[in-house]
Amino acid sequence: MKNLYINTRFFFALIGVGILYVLAFFFPFLMMVAHIALVICFLAVMVDYLLLFNQKSGLQAQRILPEKLSNGDENFIKIDIKNNYNFKINTKIIDEIPFQFQKRDFLILKTIDPGKNTYFQYSLEPKERGEYHFGSLNVYASSPLGLVAKRFNFQKDAMLPAYPSFIHLRKYELMALQSEFMLGGIKKIRKLGHTMEFEQIKEYVPGDDIRTINWKATSKTNRLMVNQFQDEKSQRIFILIDKGRTMKMPFNGLSLLDYSINAAMALSHIILKKGDRAGMMTFSKKTENKVAAENKSGQLKKISEALYNIKTDFFESDFNRLYQDVKYSLNQRSLVLLFTNFETLDGLNRQLKYLRGIAKNHLLVVIFFKNSELQTLIHKNPESMQEIYDEVIAEKFEFEKKLIIQELRKYGIYTVYTLPENLNIDVINKYLEIKARGIL
Repeated sequence: MKNLYINTRFFFALIGVGILYVLAFFFPFLMMVAHIALVICFLAVMVDYLLLFNQKSGLQAQRILPEKLSNGDENFIKIDIKNNYNFKINTKIIDEIPFQFQKRDFLILKTIDPGKNTYFQYSLEPKERGEYHFGSLNVYASSPLGLVAKRFNFQKDAMLPAYPSFIHLRKYELMALQSEFMLGGIKKIRKLGHTMEFEQIKEYVPGDDIRTINWKATSKTNRLMVNQFQDEKSQRIFILIDKGRTMKMPFNGLSLLDYSINAAMALSHIILKKGDRAGMMTFSKKTENKVAAENKSGQLKKISEALYNIKTDFFESDFNRLYQDVKYSLNQRSLVLLFTNFETLDGLNRQLKYLRGIAKNHLLVVIFFKNSELQTLIHKNPESMQEIYDEVIAEKFEFEKKLIIQELRKYGIYTVYTLPENLNIDVINKYLEIKARGIL
C-alpha cells in the first residue's frame, strides 16, 4: 500500500457526499441519495485501485543521462515512459534532481495512450564542477477515474560528473579554423608577414602572393613557381590558472575560476587542433594540477581531468612560487597565458616583478576581468545624487583597470581584459592573433 496515493478528485467526491448529508437534515428524502453516493464513491475507489494495481509492470520509465555534464551550459536529460495498461493514463513525473540545483517544484504532467510511449526532455545548467547525484525517477499513474494513483520508482541513485564546459568546443573549432570570431561585429585576424614553415613549391595561380615566387624553381621549369607555407606547429602553449580568493567572485552564477577553466578547455582544444602543444597548471599557495605541454591524442582528456574538481582555496596567491616553478618547469620559450584578476594598481605592483621575470623568458599574456556590475553603473543614466556617486566610483575602478593594462604593456606583457561571458572568444582570438603575427 506504500505506493498508493489518494488524488484530490477523491476528496472532492467526499466533500460532495458530505454536502448531501448536511442537506438531508433539511430534506430527509436526500438521505437515501447520500447513502447511494457514498457507496458509489467507495466502489469507484475499489475499481480504480484494481485497475492500477492488478498489473505489476503497468508502466515502464527510463531516465537517459549524458555521460557527463558540461559546466555552465544547458544539459538535456531525456525521459522515456511506456504505458503497458490497456487504458489511457494520466501521469505526474517528479524527478529527484541533484540538490545543487535547488529545484523543489519539479513536476511534469503527461497523458499516455494505451500501449504507447511518451518521450520528452528537460534541461539542467550546472554552475559548479563536481559530482551531481540524482535520486529516484517517480512516476504517479492515474486511470481515467482519477481517484487514486500508483507510484512507480525507477533508476534510484544515479551520479553524473560535471566537467569544465565542453559542449561548445566544436563551435569554437569551426570559428578558429576560419580565423574569424564574432564579438559585437566582425573581427578578422590578418596574417602578417611570413612567419610560417615551408611546406612545398607549387605552380603560381592568380591570387598567390608574388613575394613568395621561387625564382630558382621558375627558371628551371620555365613557369612561375611559388613557395607554399603552413602555420608553424608544435609551439608550446602553457595555461596558468589562479585559484586564489580573487577568483571566487561570481558573475551570473559562475565564479571567475569557472569561467577561466571553461576558457582553458576551449583554448586547449583549439591549440591541439592547430598542432601546438598544450599544457597547464593551477596555483595559489603552491602550484598544482600540472600537465606537461604535449599534443598527443589524449592530451585534452588529461587537461579535462586535471581541471575537473579544482576549487578556490581563499588564500592570497603566491606569485613568487609561481615564478620559481615556471622558471624550472618551462625550459623552452613558450606562450604563457595567465588567468588571474587584479582589481587595483597596488595589487598588480606587488606581483609585477614576478610577472616581469616570467616575461623575460616567455611570451606572457595576462588575462583579467571586467566587472560587469560596474559596467552597468557606468552606462546607466543617473537620476539621483546617490546614483551619481555610484557612477563616479565605478568609473574610478574602470580607470584603474586601464592603468593596469598600461603598466603591463610598459614591460612587454600582453593583456586580455574582457567580460567573463566573452572570455572564451577573446582568449582564443588572442592566441590566433599571436600565431598570425608570429611573435612567439
